Amino acid sequence: MAAVGGVVGPAAFVAAWSILGARTPGYSSADDAISRLAADGASTQAAMTAGFVVFGAGLPLFASALRRTLPGPAWALATATGLATLGVAATPLGTSAGDALHATFAALGYATLAAVPLAAARPLGAQGRHRWAQWSVAAGVASAACLAATVVGPRHGLFQRAGLTIADAWVVTSAIGMLRATRRCA
Repeated sequence: MAAVGGVVGPAAFVAAWSILGARTPGYSSADDAISRLAADGASTQAAMTAGFVVFGAGLPLFASALRRTLPGPAWALATATGLATLGVAATPLGTSAGDALHATFAALGYATLAAVPLAAARPLGAQGRHRWAQWSVAAGVASAACLAATVVGPRHGLFQRAGLTIADAWVVTSAIGMLRATRRCA
């Protein structure tokens, strides 16, 4: 049942930034970072922080299921993603902890999240699950490219959301696959 974390975590996170971003006057999902919704003093701080925390707790749960299902380091990267996300939640923008620490946690979370499907690709291929391996490479590369674009170009919020959503979709799809396999074995 730990795989449920791979569904609940991303769902709560995406729902939080989608709903809060759409309801916040002056906020642009295309131009503004998700973390602005959890910034110190933002009217949406508590709700967006909750979204970060649910995601941060869900990924290590998912990682424990992934570790039992797939050899290799993908589970460790998923755990690191969750811990980095909890770091993002603990260091909101505009606090004395500093935006630099927040950015460090966010960068670690981006890198590890995009790396999860990439690390899963080879073990999936070795198991004969070639379509899953291809999907994993595509998801990891696309996620990494979008998240890298948040640093160098305009529309930071759009690329952030695209990169995170691609990797989150991989996590959710994988978690659902693990849950279905568990039901078939039961």
